[in-house]
Amino acid sequence: MQFLKNATKLAFAGLVVAVVGVSGCSTAKRILEVGEAPQKNLGPCPEAFALYEASRLVEFKGAETFANVGFTAEIEKVRSLCRYFDTRPISADLSLDIAFGRGPAASGQTATYEYFVAVTRKDIEVIEKQIFPITVTFPQGVDVVEITENIGEITIPRANENTSGANFEIIVGFELTPEQIAFNADGKRFRVSAGKN
Repeated sequence: MQFLKNATKLAFAGLVVAVVGVSGCSTAKRILEVGEAPQKNLGPCPEAFALYEASRLVEFKGAETFANVGFTAEIEKVRSLCRYFDTRPISADLSLDIAFGRGPAASGQTATYEYFVAVTRKDIEVIEKQIFPITVTFPQGVDVVEITENIGEITIPRANENTSGANFEIIVGFELTPEQIAFNADGKRFRVSAGKN
């Protein structure tokens, strides 16, 4: 099952998203029209969140000291809306606000990170997980880059018309080494702004 109907994703700065959202005549008019949906959702949407142990990435070049911090990243916000009624599957969108940092020990201006999106039955099992790469280039003299990552439509099948979105979760996080997971689980942190003077 491919839960991501459209696996393509777009990365924009927050300002660009706002501008694109209101540009274009007929599309913008349709988006901005507010009215009652013909049918209301039968229940709540799946909860969408970043897994605590995987919400931050800190690269070290040696011991865990500030001077050895390479590239970092942190998922700052996860947003999702959904739609479902009758026996139709849940159709959800997903966007992530991610901050990327370049610490004192970072090599070069470009880094490639990987993050995952997983759909789970709440507290039971993973239905599907997909991994996405994201490459970030830090302009000269800039140590923090913030990006909004928009994920294509996520479709979650429902067993029957009584199956609520509350039975599912959409979980995101970075693909990490065991050492990075342990670092996060211990509550240690170097913020993405670690490279700022």
